Amino acid sequence: MPVQFITTAGGDRLVVIPEAEYNRMLADLEDRAGAEAVREFNACMAAGDEELMPAEFANRIIDGENKIRVWREFRAMTARDLAEKAEISAGFLSQIEKGERDGSFETIKKIAAALRISVDDLA
Repeated sequence: MPVQFITTAGGDRLVVIPEAEYNRMLADLEDRAGAEAVREFNACMAAGDEELMPAEFANRIIDGENKIRVWREFRAMTARDLAEKAEISAGFLSQIEKGERDGSFETIKKIAAALRISVDDLA
């Protein structure tokens, strides 16, 4: 591989390499970064800090269905169970799930905690 060195007016030394070699180096770095991300995710999964959601539920969220309802059903909870754990009324939860009312940030925090997810998962 032909390599050329250039020294700038400021004294920085630069290396010039063929574009194909540069692209190969970038691809190698991306592969390593991807592999590291997978290792980190697997470690988080093993520690119980991450979980996988089946496509059936993820697609419902992607399609715009109410995230609280989807997470509740993914957790196999009834609306009454979730409302009880979040210390809100079942009627209020129903209104939030239907989009008829917005919950306060504190209410959303309670719902997220009851679902064992972060508030960001409901954003």
